[in-house]
Amino acid sequence: MNTPPFQGVWHPGGSLGHRQFATLFEGALELEAGGRLAPVDVAYETWGSLDPSRSNAVLVLHALSGDSHAAGPAGPGHPTPGWWDGLIGPSAPIDTSRFFVVCPNVLGGCQGTTGPASPAPDGLPYGSRFPAITIRDQVAVEAALADHLGIDRWAAVIGGSMGGMRALEWCIGHPERVQRGILLAVGAVATAEQIGLCSLQVRAIRADPAFRGGDYYYSGGRPAAGLAIARGIGQMSYRTADELEARFNNAQQSTDDPLNRGRYAVESYLEHHGDKLASRFDPNSYVVLSEAMSHHDVGRGRNGLASALSQIVATMTVAGISSDRLYPLKLQYEIASLLPSHTEVGVIDSLIGHDGFLVEVSGVGNVVLAALARDGARNL
Repeated sequence: MNTPPFQGVWHPGGSLGHRQFATLFEGALELEAGGRLAPVDVAYETWGSLDPSRSNAVLVLHALSGDSHAAGPAGPGHPTPGWWDGLIGPSAPIDTSRFFVVCPNVLGGCQGTTGPASPAPDGLPYGSRFPAITIRDQVAVEAALADHLGIDRWAAVIGGSMGGMRALEWCIGHPERVQRGILLAVGAVATAEQIGLCSLQVRAIRADPAFRGGDYYYSGGRPAAGLAIARGIGQMSYRTADELEARFNNAQQSTDDPLNRGRYAVESYLEHHGDKLASRFDPNSYVVLSEAMSHHDVGRGRNGLASALSQIVATMTVAGISSDRLYPLKLQYEIASLLPSHTEVGVIDSLIGHDGFLVEVSGVGNVVLAALARDGARNL
């Protein structure tokens, strides 16, 4: 049977928007933690043109709640504008008049790539049957997509947060296929705080009675309330105390209550962001991807971080956000200190916190532009 149009999930029959598709692993993707998936559909978008030598391809990797729509307006098939719209395009830092840019929706996602809402071989959504996946599994899918596109080596692989995890795994697991790596707001291994915050968000979703163990697709409801709370928890770690204080202080929204017992403005802000995500994202995908982030450890099975990072041969750019409390600068300095060649850490000044890698278009753009200008990149 066909998968129905679940809320927050791209489904066959929906508007393609700018998506393209590849079907990979007809023989099965063997997963790092055990289990397998076959086949794997990947939704991706492209900008610019691949040159005859196929040497100008740039892979852009999205974070937890992103998708393949990295650039372009909202419209049919794309409920929001591109999440890095200011960074990708003609004469932009990732200049599509020079580079062929590819952005895939990640394995486990909900915007066209195989994930929990996708039909399993029996035609029903995977739901609770979707296997545990890791960042390395996601990169294995992206490597297969590169093969499908005929791209042997990326001119650059770029990502922030969860996208940065995958960019780092690309540089370690496929060193010969990456000319330069650009890592933003990420660490080499998940910290206890990051794992704990992911755990709380996952628990909020699973505690919603509508979750039904992950098999809610045909129940007539979905755990939107649990996902909205999870997003609120995340939002508190993505922004800084100073920014929240400057924007909201202890202000309350207008009320007729003589004791002024209205909602605080910051409460409304968190509810808005939670409801907004719940309307466009699948709760199961949020669980699967959050748990993949918690498993992030480039040193696993590679004799530790130092040994893993020593395998990198790409020219590296590492940058972070000055006020990031979720992925603080010390994590980027740790990566840089273990790379084979001397690497300075770029610091993007921002009051915002972790979300600065998405919001600070000028600062991030300067870092990316400088990285892509290195080693004759302008001649690609």
